[in-house]
Amino acid sequence: MTNILVVKIGGSTLGSHDTTLDDLVTLQRRGLRPVVVHGGGALISEWLSRHNVPTRFERGLRVTDGESLKVVVAVLAGLVNKELVASLGALGGRAVGLSGADGGLLRARLLDERLGFVGDIIGVEARPLLRLLEDGCIPVVAPVAVQWEGEGPTGQLLNVNADTAAGAVAAALGARWLVFLTDVPGVRSADGQILARLSAKGAAGLMESGVIEGGMIPKVEACLEASATGVAAVILDGRLPAALFSVVSQQPIGTWIG
Repeated sequence: MTNILVVKIGGSTLGSHDTTLDDLVTLQRRGLRPVVVHGGGALISEWLSRHNVPTRFERGLRVTDGESLKVVVAVLAGLVNKELVASLGALGGRAVGLSGADGGLLRARLLDERLGFVGDIIGVEARPLLRLLEDGCIPVVAPVAVQWEGEGPTGQLLNVNADTAAGAVAAALGARWLVFLTDVPGVRSADGQILARLSAKGAAGLMESGVIEGGMIPKVEACLEASATGVAAVILDGRLPAALFSVVSQQPIGTWIG
């Protein structure tokens, strides 16, 4: 069985001083092969504000025009990505940062013209990640994709949802685990209780009724996509100490989906 662990670190937990990065390095030393996919939405909004670029959202997705895209790429593929790589290195890990544009890792098409340069992932080139894993590195992936038309790329960069990217990467790698680290304990039921497990049917019902809404929707959808390929997917509070150890030891934490 594969020992690949795909971890999505959300913008809400970046810099929250949890044990996640320490855990990743320790788990790698113990023989697991972690892959990190990160967000950075709050920092993007901050930098857009600094540059007086307005921010607007449609259905939870950032409308990304040409000026916004410059900031998105700079923050995600630059600042956030390299800070994570540097932090993992300081802890003794060997990390390599890349974006979905590198090696054609994430291929996407325009999701909706009204959203501007926002992509819908249509393919993942897993080989660059597998080579890094085989070389003993922790790949750290920024959710920036290349627009793909027909048989090849157009050269246009696209902003893609980090949750969706994490699910697609986990499925393409045949990962054993997909973990979404958030600032909530898991997915709540209609009566507000944290669900230990959530089936595809149950998820569909909760989304249809509006119980699962906003940013939780792409997380749940990504979990369902990955779990359909055999990946164990979970959404949990990334601020909990040793959260990743709880996952790999199959402890009842967060919401397991699929």
